[in-house]
Amino acid sequence: MALALLAAGCAGQEVEAPEGVETVTIRVGDETLRVWVADTPDERSRGLQGVDGLPDGIDGMLFAWPEPGERVFHMEDTLIPLDIWWFDAGLRLVGSDTMTPCTAVPCPLYPSPGEVLRALETPAGERDLPVGAALSAG
Repeated sequence: MALALLAAGCAGQEVEAPEGVETVTIRVGDETLRVWVADTPDERSRGLQGVDGLPDGIDGMLFAWPEPGERVFHMEDTLIPLDIWWFDAGLRLVGSDTMTPCTAVPCPLYPSPGEVLRALETPAGERDLPVGAALSAG
């Protein structure tokens, strides 16, 4: 399923994404990032589970829903620590959290700070995105 806001990929070398997942370029404030997009229920459920590191040229994974809502993430079967960045219906950054791989069940839950339309996962500590930054196509 193509994202209306972020449908166009970037020209240049393509990095192999998980099966069925698009690769797009986005901007968050002044930063340009190349990300995989999880915009179906199966893709969002799978996320970055089992991934032991992102390949060169990929900065993270963008989760997209058709409508705003309260979201909850967990790190079961996720191997790398991640920062999660929450974007509201206006595509403004409204909060973030650092998530660590789950070592015991039940895994900790990471709820959104309210209704969100997008969430971005990036390797922990690699970005410092300011609250209020706008998310847009790259």
